[in-house]
Amino acid sequence: MTTKPTPARSDIVVLQQLLKLIPREMILRLGRETGAEDKARSFSVSSHLSAMLFAQLARAISLNDVCDWLRMKSPVLTRFGVTPPSRNALSHANKTRPSKFIESLFWSTLAHLQTQQPSFATGRRGKGLLHRFKVRIHAVDSTVMELVANCMDWAKHRRRKAAAKMHMRLDLHTGLPAFVLVDTAAHNDNRRAREMCAGLQEGEIGLFDKAYIDFSHLADLDARGVWWVTRAKDNMRYRSVKILRKNEGDVVRDEIIRLTGKHKGLELRRVEAWVEVDGERRLMVFLTNNRDWSPRTVCDLYKRRWDIEAFFKQVKQTLKLSTFLGHSANAVRWQVYSALLVYVLLRFHAHLSKWGHSFTRLFAVVRSAVWERMNLAELLRSYGTAPGHFLCLGTPKPAWLPGFEPRGA
Repeated sequence: MTTKPTPARSDIVVLQQLLKLIPREMILRLGRETGAEDKARSFSVSSHLSAMLFAQLARAISLNDVCDWLRMKSPVLTRFGVTPPSRNALSHANKTRPSKFIESLFWSTLAHLQTQQPSFATGRRGKGLLHRFKVRIHAVDSTVMELVANCMDWAKHRRRKAAAKMHMRLDLHTGLPAFVLVDTAAHNDNRRAREMCAGLQEGEIGLFDKAYIDFSHLADLDARGVWWVTRAKDNMRYRSVKILRKNEGDVVRDEIIRLTGKHKGLELRRVEAWVEVDGERRLMVFLTNNRDWSPRTVCDLYKRRWDIEAFFKQVKQTLKLSTFLGHSANAVRWQVYSALLVYVLLRFHAHLSKWGHSFTRLFAVVRSAVWERMNLAELLRSYGTAPGHFLCLGTPKPAWLPGFEPRGA
């Protein structure tokens, strides 16, 4: 019987090992540039950052939970220059310290890590749809985060509800965010379509749901040389111009159409096909501006858009994005970008250690060892590799107590 090697001891705890991935000079520079350092008195920007990252790793239930835990670990924190905050200090910092700091730090850290490890930026290799395309493929979608209505007038969504919405463009080759926008849930997604796709380069591919359809924007993407695939709205008005295929296998109809009504004259390709979703065959209608792809490629590309939905489920079920520690818009943005920063730091360690298990298990391992003095890279390598690939996103299944399963579960 073989035993797994014990990870080597480290001079610093796992939490500090994660924080060391962020260059200190970057934190200080962004603190000055965004004005976050101006509001630092006894509670520095570095201490604030450490507290918010720990809140994510610990899935803290309240500000008191964060502050009490950090106060108990104050001897450890003091060694790497972190001051445990009081509840009022942390609450005030989340409310008043510009969230532009944590947003800028997230993107700067991601760029820094991708520069340090170019393979972290290139993404997955191997066979399959992504390997066939030499250009970047991006999925665009949003997720709603429920808030407390009577405390958050800025995020009023409906009469008795409040919600924030995180729009994201996910790079499907790396599984990492390429653009993020945190907003209220009051506006339709198509109002943010241009911002979400502004960074797409000529030849790249954008995949998005029909909620992001803005036909003038789609025409602009086509003029920029950006390929896209989306689903057709049920009330879309058009007339058929040319039939490309009809009743070939799962493809019911493949045609060139011309819109009528408000967007009269815009020509698109319309593919109607049977697609398997959750083990069931469904008839779906797709739109694209590419006339050379096979109908099956169009369907397969759109199915990869569902990777971003799996991504949202993954981060919301592991990181702290279901309940919030503050009520202001600034505090919500601090928490969202802190969660994404933790995700990137963990993913980078997973990349270095060739982690072969799920992100959920990675999070659980790091969370259990956050105050331990052991080498994190060796700890992750000691778990070996499981079949499959870390970047393959699964859809987490909810657990139900016996007798309390919802209908259809």
